[in-house]
Amino acid sequence: MGGLSARLVYRFGRMVIIVLINFLLVQGITYDTGGADVKAGGHMAGMHRDKCGAAAVAGFFKTLSLVQPKGIRVVGSMSMVRNSIGENCYVADEIITSRAGVRVRVGNTDAEGRMVMTDLIAYMKEKIVKENVKNPQIYTIATLTGHVCLAFGDAYSGVLDNGPARKNGNSRLLFDLAARIAEPVELSTIRREDFKLCSGPSEYEDLLQCNNAPSSQTARGHQLPAAFMIAASGLDKHGLDSALPIPYTHIDIAGSAGPFPGVPRATPILMLAARHIFPHLG
Repeated sequence: MGGLSARLVYRFGRMVIIVLINFLLVQGITYDTGGADVKAGGHMAGMHRDKCGAAAVAGFFKTLSLVQPKGIRVVGSMSMVRNSIGENCYVADEIITSRAGVRVRVGNTDAEGRMVMTDLIAYMKEKIVKENVKNPQIYTIATLTGHVCLAFGDAYSGVLDNGPARKNGNSRLLFDLAARIAEPVELSTIRREDFKLCSGPSEYEDLLQCNNAPSSQTARGHQLPAAFMIAASGLDKHGLDSALPIPYTHIDIAGSAGPFPGVPRATPILMLAARHIFPHLG
């Protein structure tokens, strides 16, 4: 499973006071077969939509280029990869070390989205620390789990904050803004149990990527990936009790991205524009 990461940057003007910096990190799975844990029984159809998170960030940057808001800097990374079957595909029980130096045991190759976004979070975390970025906000956006569809239905994104983002009221503000612009979301919570569920069961690994079942058959199946990405990227070292808290919000758009067959809905571009672009216009 080889891939690439595309990076986009928006900053209006050369001399500008930056009041907010957003880091948008997204899953861009060009096609998801499930990998070695293949999606069998007809469940593979529609998996070209697994890049909707990356498409949303591309759309967000198109919006930035059109309206050119002032006082905001946005950095986007799109993790582009095809999760295929073959001699180079990754497999369950493989241990992969993340950019943050965390040893991860693969539980199911169909949980590739959390894997490809983890190192992007680690990179942006390093960038925030190195550049002493003020007022950052990290997002991950992905058609990540079937569980979020079971929990909230086929029209709603699931939004989850880490401690610093929750303290800032980020997901609550997104919830209110999304309701006004007819792109409604549901709020979810990352609990300590989610971190416990992805802790490594043996001395060989620090974390378990996931269990051996699909998210739709796993309790807390859409909260668990957010906890995993926080721990695997080292972002857990930047919680409320740290010297440098870094706000992070995960948006699971598996239900809201649009029907298949059908036309994608381009979520969550409008919600993020209402949150981060509209206040900086004119």
